[in-house]
Amino acid sequence: MSRIGKRPISVPDKVTVTIDNQKVAVKGPKGELSRVLPEGIKVQQDGGTLNVIRENDSRVLRQLHGLSRTLVANMVEGVSQGFQRRLEIQGVGYRARVDGRNLILVVGYSHEVKIEPPPGIQMAVEGNVNVTVSGISKEEVGNLAARIRAVRPPEVYKGKGIRYAGEVVRRKAGKAGKAGKK
Repeated sequence: MSRIGKRPISVPDKVTVTIDNQKVAVKGPKGELSRVLPEGIKVQQDGGTLNVIRENDSRVLRQLHGLSRTLVANMVEGVSQGFQRRLEIQGVGYRARVDGRNLILVVGYSHEVKIEPPPGIQMAVEGNVNVTVSGISKEEVGNLAARIRAVRPPEVYKGKGIRYAGEVVRRKAGKAGKAGKK
C-alpha cells in the first residue's frame, strides 16, 4: 500500500470539489483547476476529506496511486493558498523587469530575453534582482521558474547567473597552474 496514496486530503471550508468519473475539479477563492485521473484511480469525498483509492494492486496502479493523491492535494492547496517560487539574479549588470505581463531579463547576452508567462501565472520583480513567480498550479509555477533559470544557469567559477532562492552553488577553484608557470 502506498504510504502517500492512502493519506486523506483535508479540504478547506472555502474549497469545493466536484468528482465526475475520472475528472476531478477543484474550485476555491484563488481560482479553479481540474484534472483527469488515470483509469483505475478513484477519488471519494467524505465530508471535508478526500481519499484516493486504486481498484487493484497491479504494478501500474501502485505507481500512480501516490502520484494521483499528490496531484489532487496540490490542486486543493493551489486554489486555497497558491504557490510561489523565488529566483535570485547574481552578476554585474544582470537585472530583470516586468513589462506588462512579460519578464525582461538582461543577463549578459547581446539582447534582452523576454519570457511570456502562461495564463494564470503572475511574475513580480523586487529590487531588479529578485523574481517571484506565483500562481495556483504548482506544475506551471515550477515549469516557468525552471524556464527562467535555464536562460542563464548559475556558473560554477564566479557564481553568476539565475538561481532559485536558497540554492547553493558549489564553486570551483579555477586554474591552479596559471600562477606557477612562466
